Amino acid sequence: MLVLSRKKGESIVIQDQIELTVLSVEGDTVKIGIAAPKHVDIFRKEVYLSIQEANRESAAPLQSDLNALIHRLRVPNGNNE
Repeated sequence: MLVLSRKKGESIVIQDQIELTVLSVEGDTVKIGIAAPKHVDIFRKEVYLSIQEANRESAAPLQSDLNALIHRLRVPNGNNE
């Protein structure tokens, strides 16, 4: 991890496309402005992790779906007997 010190009004640039600027520092809170192309998704980490978990859950097959698939594979010619 790269660690940088910046003061209010100072910035860092990432790959010529993303600029992070320290807008203010109030106690333990730092406000950061982000200038990036519209196609770049930007999330707070806790939101990003929540999205990732929701994606994993929605992509996971349900046991009932797996059972139905196994049943179809075992029954020749789609005969449901």
